[in-house]
Amino acid sequence: MTYDLIVIGGGPAGYLAAERAGHAGLSTLLIEKRSVGGVCLNEGCVPSKALLYSAKVFDNARHGAKYGVIAGKVTLDHAAVMARKNKVIKTLVTGVKGKLKKNKVVVVDGIAEITGKNTEGYEVKVDKDTYSGKRLLIATGSAPIVPPIPGVKEGIDNGYVLTNREVLELKEVPKSLVIVGGGVIGLEMASYYNSAGSSVTVIEMLNKIAGPTDGEISEILMKNYEKKGVAFKLGCKVVEVKPGAVVYESNGQTFTVEADKVLLSIGRRPVTEGLGLEKIGVQTERGSIKVDERGKTNIPEVYAAGDVNGTSMLAHTAYREAEVCINTILGKKDIMRYNAIPAVIYTNPEVGCVGETEETAKQKGIEFEVAKLSMMYSGRYVAENEGGDGICKVLIDKKHRKLIGVHMIGNYASEIIYGAGLMIETEMRVNDIKELVFPHPTVCEIIREAIFEF
Repeated sequence: MTYDLIVIGGGPAGYLAAERAGHAGLSTLLIEKRSVGGVCLNEGCVPSKALLYSAKVFDNARHGAKYGVIAGKVTLDHAAVMARKNKVIKTLVTGVKGKLKKNKVVVVDGIAEITGKNTEGYEVKVDKDTYSGKRLLIATGSAPIVPPIPGVKEGIDNGYVLTNREVLELKEVPKSLVIVGGGVIGLEMASYYNSAGSSVTVIEMLNKIAGPTDGEISEILMKNYEKKGVAFKLGCKVVEVKPGAVVYESNGQTFTVEADKVLLSIGRRPVTEGLGLEKIGVQTERGSIKVDERGKTNIPEVYAAGDVNGTSMLAHTAYREAEVCINTILGKKDIMRYNAIPAVIYTNPEVGCVGETEETAKQKGIEFEVAKLSMMYSGRYVAENEGGDGICKVLIDKKHRKLIGVHMIGNYASEIIYGAGLMIETEMRVNDIKELVFPHPTVCEIIREAIFEF
């Protein structure tokens, strides 16, 4: 049998593409080497949020006196947290498998290798079996970057150095945890393990945390972490990982910090090795598969979506890229746009961002105006946050008066930011947004309040 579509990789891009293709009537084969759901569902987005929610409940209980709620001795049961995390994963993976089955997608477990072309399309080998497909969609995702720092490889081999996968499986809370990298993964794990009782140190090469996040937002987030006891070493380079310690350089000097465990979170790289891309001539650039705005590679009827294209390594981006690929296959007009993709850091407080920051707007030569408001202008925020220091920052295009960026730190930011993305995507102008009615009292009203600063 020759399938209409073979999807390689069962993460967000892969399973959603397979689901959409099957729903549209295409005979679809999905190949996944570990577990359907990929990194996001099994060892990334979802399990980390389960841990972070437990930490938030724990923190709220410990500090309930600020809100007139007095609890007795409150403890966090790490084993119970992990058990609940596993239950959440199982529930969601079961749901994904159910939707694939409903849409008649055939799922094969194993490692896929593209072996070449035939008269009907492309051949893909899994173990001893070979499958044929008229089209391929490559969605093999990404893996943690492992730098050639002395001691790192040995540390990974003996379980002392962790990646995003192992840190979500720790049986015990380490007394001290050193996190190499101050990006989203590192910060979210710093948040959980700090609440759980670890002494956490974050070492970051840049002079700020949270990568491309707005600089002012990053600074507020770091101050919130520091209040909770997390230590930050910015502008520092890790030069060696030793049993029980991490060695780093700062301003030409060498320092050592103790560590019962080390989390490596300096970024991720597309997974393309061993796929057999060279056998059909798929073009890559620095390990990423090159695609156009429709998800097409340089080879006819071969597509790529998700982290493997190296464009925007976010699960929600992968979902949309997958839909664009399937719509293109089905002959529907659709393109991928990246100007209004929200980004969230699910810490406590949460960070939500979409569109241009002041830094990126300046780099692109965009003339802009910015308005900034304390979240204390939101009645609900004041009611629910004692001593909160959140802000909302809004950027507009000076010439056309269109919204081009929104950046927030505070509770519910993750649930609010999509609305700002919708406004940017639809190119809403300041006066258009002023006419919108926001529910009251809500935290999302802060966007409207900030717009009225223009």
